[in-house]
Amino acid sequence: MEKQLLILTNRNMKKQFYKLIMVNVVFLLSLFTGNFSFAQLKPALADSFLNFINANKNRASVYITHNDEVIASLNENKLMPLASTVKIMIAIEFAKQVAQEVINENSYVSLKELDRYYIPNTDGDAHPTWLQYVKDTRVLKGDSVKLVDVARGMIMFSSNANTEYLMDLLGFDNVKDNIALFNLKQHTAIYPLVGSLFLYQIPGKSTEDKLIKSLGSLSEKKYSMEAYDRHLDLKEDSSFKSTFKPEQFSLKLQKLWSDRLPSSTTKEYAGIAKALNKREVLDEDAFFPIAEILEFPMENKAFQAVFKHYGVKGGSTGFVLTHVIYFTMKNGTRMELAIFFNDLTPAEEQKLEGWLDPFEAQTIFDPAFREKLKF
Repeated sequence: MEKQLLILTNRNMKKQFYKLIMVNVVFLLSLFTGNFSFAQLKPALADSFLNFINANKNRASVYITHNDEVIASLNENKLMPLASTVKIMIAIEFAKQVAQEVINENSYVSLKELDRYYIPNTDGDAHPTWLQYVKDTRVLKGDSVKLVDVARGMIMFSSNANTEYLMDLLGFDNVKDNIALFNLKQHTAIYPLVGSLFLYQIPGKSTEDKLIKSLGSLSEKKYSMEAYDRHLDLKEDSSFKSTFKPEQFSLKLQKLWSDRLPSSTTKEYAGIAKALNKREVLDEDAFFPIAEILEFPMENKAFQAVFKHYGVKGGSTGFVLTHVIYFTMKNGTRMELAIFFNDLTPAEEQKLEGWLDPFEAQTIFDPAFREKLKF
């Protein structure tokens, strides 16, 4: 059977930022003790990432702002699949509803409720890794976890099951309304990601080719409605998820699924990041849950030494890699960065994942490297 890439919509953000911390912790400490050296960074890997962009500009999109100045842009208005980076929008709605006291972030949710939306082997082990994390950190109360920890699992570990549950709780239309709230002109429909998987199951005696033709005829609205219907099946029938047959989800179908994920542009998402960075658009009270969820790197002392706040979300499939970060340093320096790739091979996607953190670290800390970001 073909290797199943199956929704690698998730870079394990907790592991990723522990790795980034390890890369930069000596740098950060040396910066503040006056013994700064760029030797702690990895410029060769950063250059590999940059060289890939320059050699594959048609498959890349970049938008980086530094203190409100655009310092890098490439295909910034090109619609590209977001993968799990779209979860920023769910995190925003969560923060809004917590601030408005529509939901209580400290209320408890049964793990069984979340399990309704977990399809094994479809999330790069994001959900099981999160479950182990909540056990290890002792945030479980019986078989339940606080709602805020569900949201953190959506961002830190990129659990699709948590995402599906939260979208249902918050209201799909409410999540979609944030497109208008942030004045986004280029953003396709946001729909249930787990539910959409079931659209790629070959019905009865049909064939893959017939399924592909049928899916190709669906408008964006109809596709979203079909995904929502499958979400309701998952919600209302605990046995429905067992009907998913991963062996039917061929690489060809995975690519089609990836291509139809919610899409936007690096310029739009850098704009969202800028609003969050400058504490704009949302009510002041919403930025406490934003900090709890999107700005989890700030739990590390190395980040606390340099940054006032630092937010991040990324995503990937076997064909897509997306990443958004924003931060404000203690000295007032701000940066927003959005980088998207599409139409990658699985091997390219894996290489880029390995180069991404060094590239971002070099971009953040090395002014000379930022001068190289001309496309």
